Amino acid sequence: MRHVAYLGPPGTFTEEALLTQADLAAAEHQLCRSIPEILESAADGQVDLGFTAIENSIEGTVNVALDALIFEHDLLIQREVVIDVRLHLLGLPGTSMEAIQRVISFPVATAQCRRYLTDHLPDAEEVAANSTAAAARDLADSQDAAAAAIGTVLSQKLYGLDVIAADIEDHSENQTRFVAVSRLGVPAPTGHDKTSIVVFQRSDRSGSLMGILAEFAARSINLTKLESRPTKKALGDYCFLIDLEGHVADQLVADCLTSIVAKHGEVKFLGSYPTNTRGNEEQTTAATSAWTEAQSWIEDLRRQVGNS
Repeated sequence: MRHVAYLGPPGTFTEEALLTQADLAAAEHQLCRSIPEILESAADGQVDLGFTAIENSIEGTVNVALDALIFEHDLLIQREVVIDVRLHLLGLPGTSMEAIQRVISFPVATAQCRRYLTDHLPDAEEVAANSTAAAARDLADSQDAAAAAIGTVLSQKLYGLDVIAADIEDHSENQTRFVAVSRLGVPAPTGHDKTSIVVFQRSDRSGSLMGILAEFAARSINLTKLESRPTKKALGDYCFLIDLEGHVADQLVADCLTSIVAKHGEVKFLGSYPTNTRGNEEQTTAATSAWTEAQSWIEDLRRQVGNS
């Protein structure tokens, strides 16, 4: 029986995502008050896995999670889980739209409902909570008829609230990506995998990023994410988060990472793991086959050295 830490209280989007995974749903659960606490618990060995949001299709990267993985902990991603995000305006039973003076939620969720709040509650105060579920719980505890929370159907049911307005997110195609992280081990390749790395340049010079990207292009490795993050050392000093199709056990990926380390800079490996997103498997297979043939050709030539 594994122990998994994730963002509480009960009813968060994180819990919804975790419950889609049968083995994680059956594990022992430790609910944390914040994302840093989740990752700290996994890094310290208090739990076997930490489970956290890392990216939203509307708001982008969850910086507090990403920066902790890059700069604070040596944790490896074990899997990713992607779920659709549906946000609802919740209130105490009988609360009317006209009575709402405050809207409580996790700031990322509030930002995803900006257009709705501007159109329907332009004068309402926005109050930050540690999670959407914490917002719903706090509203239920306070019995504040002048407040509403932005949250999930799960939290609405758990805390006895009404849905004042459903599906208030600004974009219908709203998804959040979660990752499970652990101290040890890289999952075996499945044939449909993603690898995440962080590249720290040795020097800030013209064309340095192009040189890094050329390593992937030369091997026909598709990138699914490229993002710069400040290294926290100096203004203008950035590292690059790169997600790519393939597994470190794949010859092409291993060769590419070797070349980057040898020629361009330090690499922090964040993991190779099964992916939920579809990629170009045919192109990847063809590139791998061509690379294997090329390797075989050069090895045949090298075996002839010294035989004359």
